[in-house]
Amino acid sequence: MENVNWLVSQKPVVIFSLSSCCMCHTVKSLFVDLGVNVDLHELDEEPQGREMQMALAKLTGRNPPVPVVFIGGRLIGATDKVMSLHLGGNLVPLLRDAGALWL
Repeated sequence: MENVNWLVSQKPVVIFSLSSCCMCHTVKSLFVDLGVNVDLHELDEEPQGREMQMALAKLTGRNPPVPVVFIGGRLIGATDKVMSLHLGGNLVPLLRDAGALWL
């Protein structure tokens, strides 16, 4: 969990994902379309990915835990939470407040 906490503290938007996950792809595409430069961690390609995946599963109560999105160091959640924020018009202000968007 220390590694996850450290990574989350380094950038405004951090996404933990699996390269073969379609829901992860949806979330990543949304942030790219919004012009956000995310710190992306594909857990199936990370040396400590398995350990991070177990820590994220414990944190979120989901297995598999991905995608997991953090904005401004705060856990946002998975696809459903991100899409709910976006459709409600709350994602962009949250990204601005975190310094992930300049507009």
